[in-house]
Amino acid sequence: MEWDKHFGYSRMLKEHKLTLGINLPIENHGKQKPTMNNQIERVKRAEQLGFTAVWFQDVLLEDPTFEDPATGQVYDSLLYLTYIGAHTEKINLGTAAIVLSLRHPLRLAKEAATIENLFPERLMLGVSSGDRRRDFEGLNVDIMKRGELFRESWSYFQDALQLDYEPYTSALGKLDNVTLVPKPTKPLPTFITGYAQQTLDWVAEHGDGWMFYPQSLDKQQTLMEQYRSKASSYDSRFKPFFQPIVMDLADDPDHPKEKIKLGYKLGRNALMEWLKEHEKAGVNHCMISLQNSSRPVEEVMEEFGEYILPHFPPHHHI
Repeated sequence: MEWDKHFGYSRMLKEHKLTLGINLPIENHGKQKPTMNNQIERVKRAEQLGFTAVWFQDVLLEDPTFEDPATGQVYDSLLYLTYIGAHTEKINLGTAAIVLSLRHPLRLAKEAATIENLFPERLMLGVSSGDRRRDFEGLNVDIMKRGELFRESWSYFQDALQLDYEPYTSALGKLDNVTLVPKPTKPLPTFITGYAQQTLDWVAEHGDGWMFYPQSLDKQQTLMEQYRSKASSYDSRFKPFFQPIVMDLADDPDHPKEKIKLGYKLGRNALMEWLKEHEKAGVNHCMISLQNSSRPVEEVMEEFGEYILPHFPPHHHI
């Protein structure tokens, strides 16, 4: 696939450039369960301001030991993604990430192809092997087999989307003189999150890009270089790199960078410096979480829109 001809991909991802997305829920809920109020209005505003994607997590159960009161974003990721998509026009609808080890790949292929037909070229499908032990227990799936399940599901998912009345057999099911409907309008950009219990070579070969967790910039840059070196041995396509970050944007624009869990409290000047450093290092998209914001999220979003997003705009505005 020539991704520069894909509306959502080309709007969000370009070599040597950085864009910004925003994680749901768009709410400064801290350690409390989010209310999920005003999400449609906030996503619409994010779209207007120039965030290129809104990101959904795939979590089933609230586990108090995991310290995630949002349980993803409370609602089922694909159902809520479809709802949000129906109320927006062009912002990408991203999953970070669908737990491929816990969803049957044929059912997921049907769901993803349906979303692609309803909202052409807006679905950015991040997939993972999962890390929520209680979700695995609830579905009676052995978490120790999630790497094997991920590989088997990946193959079945890709073949179900592409094959047309061709036979296919796997440990998860078989296709015989049948075909999936609908088929996607275009190939689905599919990105692997973390290692998914695989090797870096496997990740570099199979994914259309890589989502990885925040770490020090020197370690992140080294990892990106290793990933892209391995990816280039399989094909010549540019493969983007994503990372999430928790941001508490201070009132004072000169507030220095201060470490908080999974991110930073900082003023907009330090934020600009941080983003420019990561763009130069090779990060292509950052998913911003405002869950621990000490200010109202609408106020923070407007500051992003006025001072930050003009420096990291969508790559086209159609």
